[in-house]
Amino acid sequence: MPVQSRTSSMSPARLEAVTRDGAVDGLARPRRLGAGVVTRAQAALDAVAAHALAVAAETGAPVPECFATIPEPRHSRGLRHPLPLVLTLCLAAVLSGETTVIGVAGWAAHPPQELLAGLGARREPADPDRFVAPSPDTVLRLLAALSARVVARQVCAWVAGRARRPPVEGPNRAERRAAARLATALGSPARQAIAVDGKTLRGAAGRDGIPPHLLAVVLHGSGVVVAEHEIGAKTNEVTAFGPLLRELHAYHPLTGLAFTADALHTVKAHAELIVDELGAHVVFTVKGNTPALAADCARAVDWTKVAIGHSVAGRAHGRDEKRTIQLAAATDQLRARHPHARTVARIRRQVTRTVTKGKGRRRVTRKIPTVVTVYVITSLAFGEVTAAGLAGYVRGQWIIENRLHWVRDVTFREDASRVRSGPMPRIMATLRNLAISLIRLAGYTRIGPTIRTIRHDPALLPTILGLKNLV
Repeated sequence: MPVQSRTSSMSPARLEAVTRDGAVDGLARPRRLGAGVVTRAQAALDAVAAHALAVAAETGAPVPECFATIPEPRHSRGLRHPLPLVLTLCLAAVLSGETTVIGVAGWAAHPPQELLAGLGARREPADPDRFVAPSPDTVLRLLAALSARVVARQVCAWVAGRARRPPVEGPNRAERRAAARLATALGSPARQAIAVDGKTLRGAAGRDGIPPHLLAVVLHGSGVVVAEHEIGAKTNEVTAFGPLLRELHAYHPLTGLAFTADALHTVKAHAELIVDELGAHVVFTVKGNTPALAADCARAVDWTKVAIGHSVAGRAHGRDEKRTIQLAAATDQLRARHPHARTVARIRRQVTRTVTKGKGRRRVTRKIPTVVTVYVITSLAFGEVTAAGLAGYVRGQWIIENRLHWVRDVTFREDASRVRSGPMPRIMATLRNLAISLIRLAGYTRIGPTIRTIRHDPALLPTILGLKNLV
């Protein structure tokens, strides 16, 4: 009789209780040596492991290496399918268009034999020419027993290292055109920029019944996720901002980079962390949540006399849009309120929408103009940043919305997920982030068409996964 792992013999209630915190503490709980001692030691080891993983990814380590450093939660007795094999099959299922955890488990149980051979799966005893895939129950038990936090950290560290390699050109004309349009929209900033924003997993629920909220860091241009933290039940994005960036800095140095964030993070503590501690720069949007700072920006200079440094006009989504940006040096009054502000900018968005109402002779078409004015402060000196570069930073913040959150919601149907509790919602979100990052790092910019191509042409899957022995 085959020997089962310890998780396979658990009842569903016990398995949920064991994995409630996103880890299998009930299987092998380490003995505590004192308050905070184990936590600090483990944090140091985690940072070293993440840095080593990022270096390995930069030198060309394949995707299975991304999962090789994740602790195995199952007992070694009766272990038939290694953890990297199972998680790589789950990732391949997401890349093939599976949007639910049940679909992922079902796909992982029936993958192509060539993929199993390339991943080193064990052979069928009765038929040595065939390789054995894990059963759906095995996949679901492993996902329920993993630590979602550890999986996210190791995956993001691998992606950060892989993103440091030279970019890959699009494989066809359509992809190259899409990449050129994106580069034109973002301009050519002098520094690499990073966007920070959060997203709620609306289909899931934490221990308190509140949907979990994930704060992510995305690289401008490539649109890959390099760090991710779950926001605690009694906190928000502001308090999770610092730990997230410190963890990222451990395996992806942030010195000299430019950070963009929405108006929620326009606080002095974040600027002190980024500029003084990390040696980077901030590009913060100023809105109504900081009325005094917004008033100081409006009174910094007479903006009607400041020349327009850069303007962009275009038509999309049924509206004509024109964006202009003006720059000025930060005044002493502005720096007194926000010490790290060196340059202040005013951005005006003039939008004209064409609205048609009525039918037949009563049909009336009107043009409705609107003007929106926002201010931006940055720690870059007035002569160190151009108007076009600053406009590119500000527009690049939307990458995390339209190239990550929108893709997860629409292409991967994340908000419609029926996975409610435990570590699975966040693990599935991490796998979706990794799938999006791998597709973009392979030179593809259009996620939906690429997934459909993988579904109908399995030969593309080993290329995305970096399995050179199958390409």
